[in-house]
Amino acid sequence: MEHILNVNHLRTVFETDRGQVISVDDVSFQLKAGEVLAIVGESGCGKSVTALSVMQLLGKNSRIDDGDIVLDGTSLLALNEKQMQAIRGNQISMIFQEPMTSLNPVFTIGYQMMEAIQLHLNQDKKQAYESAVEMLRKVGLPRPERIMKDYPFALSGGMRQRVMIAMALACKPKVLIADEPTTALDVTVQAQILRLMKELCAEVGTAIILITHDLGVVAEIADRVLVMYAGQVVEDTDVFTLFDSPGHPYTQGLLKSILHLDADDTARLAAIPGTVPTMYQSLAGCRFHNRCSIATEHCFSQPPALNAVQPGHLTRCWEAAKHHIQEEAHE
Repeated sequence: MEHILNVNHLRTVFETDRGQVISVDDVSFQLKAGEVLAIVGESGCGKSVTALSVMQLLGKNSRIDDGDIVLDGTSLLALNEKQMQAIRGNQISMIFQEPMTSLNPVFTIGYQMMEAIQLHLNQDKKQAYESAVEMLRKVGLPRPERIMKDYPFALSGGMRQRVMIAMALACKPKVLIADEPTTALDVTVQAQILRLMKELCAEVGTAIILITHDLGVVAEIADRVLVMYAGQVVEDTDVFTLFDSPGHPYTQGLLKSILHLDADDTARLAAIPGTVPTMYQSLAGCRFHNRCSIATEHCFSQPPALNAVQPGHLTRCWEAAKHHIQEEAHE
């Protein structure tokens, strides 16, 4: 199946008072229609900046310094702002972490939904109203005609998030970027929202990029997973391989830190020692070496490339590649 989105060697930098900071460094991935790609990692690892780079919504002090972003054969970096405005909300949509700050508090839900539909689908007011009501009904909101007249403050967090999903999918985009879409919701509503997103996207063939730090969410919805650390992709594989045989020590550490239902209630959760390096630090060698239990001298001086340890499974680790070769030889 042909990829609808190709991100190639993306590098995003920020200009600060202390100098240039590389927030996203050599990030590449592809996305097929209907596929769910999860991007996971700790806060500050570059997940959201990667998403904002794809949307071309970076601030004035930041820019894409290298690489390319190709949507269905069109390089987004070659487009001007007016051309990107025609693509945002139409071919690529985004759901942000907190819907209360994404929805305009002084306009009704109906006004905000109809504005996007009229802009991108060239519908008149009556058609846009009917399309908006239908989308609110599809996301499971009761009495959608009433909700069209409501202001955001009148809705619960779960209802506002459903409105955001309805707005994002109203124009049937090719790609939906969801940045921590369920963080502020309780677990019951979270499960409903995730199921809803996957069902609606499967219905129209929309691909999803899910930004999250929650591996439970990843297991629930993702087909493939990118694990990011300090601005780089350190592991890229399918969701089953990620949980069954993670290759990178950082990924292994993340999985060990998850609380399991059958765990001894007196046992302490595993933790990854140390802290994430700041972007101001000199990052020689592997960026995880100061926290890694299997690091060698080679890891301190030579940055590893993102290499295949097996077909479809990439890791950025010298030792992971060696261990896999040894396992194959042993077998």
